[in-house]
Amino acid sequence: MLKVENLSVNYGYITALSEISFHVDQGEIITLIGSNGAGKTTSLHAISGLVHKAGGSVQFKGTDISRMAPDKIVKMGMCHVPEGRKIFPALSVYENLIAGSLGNPKLSKNRIQELLEEQYKLFPRLKERLTQAGGSLSGGEQQMLAISRGLMMDPDIVMLDEPSLGLAPIIVEGIFDLILQIRDMGKTILLIEQNASMALSIADRGYVLETGKIIME
Repeated sequence: MLKVENLSVNYGYITALSEISFHVDQGEIITLIGSNGAGKTTSLHAISGLVHKAGGSVQFKGTDISRMAPDKIVKMGMCHVPEGRKIFPALSVYENLIAGSLGNPKLSKNRIQELLEEQYKLFPRLKERLTQAGGSLSGGEQQMLAISRGLMMDPDIVMLDEPSLGLAPIIVEGIFDLILQIRDMGKTILLIEQNASMALSIADRGYVLETGKIIME
């Protein structure tokens, strides 16, 4: 589903990624693990078209997306749940969810309603807080909302950037259980994590990033 070949990214004179290659097959949970500054977030930004690539290629569902605009990549079925959640704090939970569906212009009203019902089953806590402002939720609830908003576009692949960041261990366990449930719904997942043991416990395969290079698969 996703094939990254010799991907390089520079920030000025600094090499953030140096010719990394990896692939994600349909239905897999793949994790990229590494310490702060290893290049994990940059990898997702490069795949999503949010940063300039110095070299290499990215293929998604057989199409080269290396030079494609971010909005077009999203419309192909790629969801990117960014680090730090990035929900819309002034919008209600419901409005945040509806905003997610805008990533897929092919969705019918009926399908959007079906997707909402799926989110309510997956995240019952969000259903209880539909009219609350996103910014008033706890950290764990905001992370759930960020993931749920991404799922509202009915993507083929879900890329999660540090979903456990800043959350209590018991909340983290719940988030990882949810990731497994999302995979069981037929989604493919690329997971970026500092919490290596948790990430590897649910992943089919893992890649270790260190200073912009993959040192182990």
